[in-house]
Amino acid sequence: MTAIPFADARALTAALVATDSRNPSLAPGAAGESAVAQVLAAVLRDWGFRVELVESSPGRPSVLATAGPEGGASIILNGHLDTVGVEGMVHAPYEPVVRHGRMYGRGSCDMKAGVAAMCAAAARAVRAGESPRVIIAAVADEEFASAGTRTLLARGLRADAAIITEPTSLAIMPAHRGFAWITVQVGGRAAHGSRYDIGIDAIKGAAAILGALDQFEATTLTGRTHALLGHASLHASTIEGGIGWSTYPDHCTLKLERRTLPGERPADVLAEVESVCARVVSATPGLSATATLELAQSPSDVATDAPVVQALARAVTARGQAVRVEGMTAWTDASLFNDAGIPAICFGPGDIMLAHAAEEYVPVHEIDLATDILESLVRAWGRA
Repeated sequence: MTAIPFADARALTAALVATDSRNPSLAPGAAGESAVAQVLAAVLRDWGFRVELVESSPGRPSVLATAGPEGGASIILNGHLDTVGVEGMVHAPYEPVVRHGRMYGRGSCDMKAGVAAMCAAAARAVRAGESPRVIIAAVADEEFASAGTRTLLARGLRADAAIITEPTSLAIMPAHRGFAWITVQVGGRAAHGSRYDIGIDAIKGAAAILGALDQFEATTLTGRTHALLGHASLHASTIEGGIGWSTYPDHCTLKLERRTLPGERPADVLAEVESVCARVVSATPGLSATATLELAQSPSDVATDAPVVQALARAVTARGQAVRVEGMTAWTDASLFNDAGIPAICFGPGDIMLAHAAEEYVPVHEIDLATDILESLVRAWGRA
């Protein structure tokens, strides 16, 4: 690999995009993060960081790099190195071509530009002698199970605050929703299609449950709101059931996703679904329904007047940009940092709508601006 000039975020973005880092949990047989972690580790060593590779599982390393004085103020800059697959892309996934002010490639937006910008910003601040203890955590596996960030936090990674450089189009995003995945197993009674007198249709029962859940969303969830995130929501992800054309179905499986707001707990979310199911079952003799919580991830919420939000807003203003404070639409590792007691917010180059897309790119001027703004933030955090 050609050496990357000091703190050149565009060149580093290109080098990262050119390195396949598809998550093998999403794309079986894919490369994983090892090669891209080696590229980034070498660059950060050249730029003066102390670098360690930390595996969350064999061959799945995260890059942990530190610089600046021990003690005093500290900040984490976090981003993920893994990407989703490349099927259906309309341009070469690993050729970081720049056209019309955009750098194309898988991961250019989500989120190798953000990783490059945070690394270049930290390097500049350290060289200027105005850095706090700055920790770069470029992690594996965010796209699947966030194993990289979980491993680093379990090893004791801590700081006063964290910036997650996910693509926000340079808006400050202090909050995002969480989610809960719930499976509802609906049971009926199999019978010949002509035997309406004994058959209990599990699919119709599932439809009734979906109708009741839709009503619950309209009357209850829309009334639960957050200033940046809108209202809580629920949707049916998949539905499957039945035996054959001429048989009353004795089973149907619903998979639901419930997007949660700060303050909502998984146990309460499950209890609400169970309550809706119970009302439908009570009105249909012989029908059964069991709800199971499969996975839940916490929402993330940092107050808009928190020190890290205000410091980033001042850095945005100092670079001549308008401050926009918005809610993040996607779930991110910010939730894990906040659960560990580290105030974490999202800010980075690129549009989240282009993440995982057939056409993925990042405006190169946003890479430059993100680097400048993050440098201002890190230097101010160090002086504070």
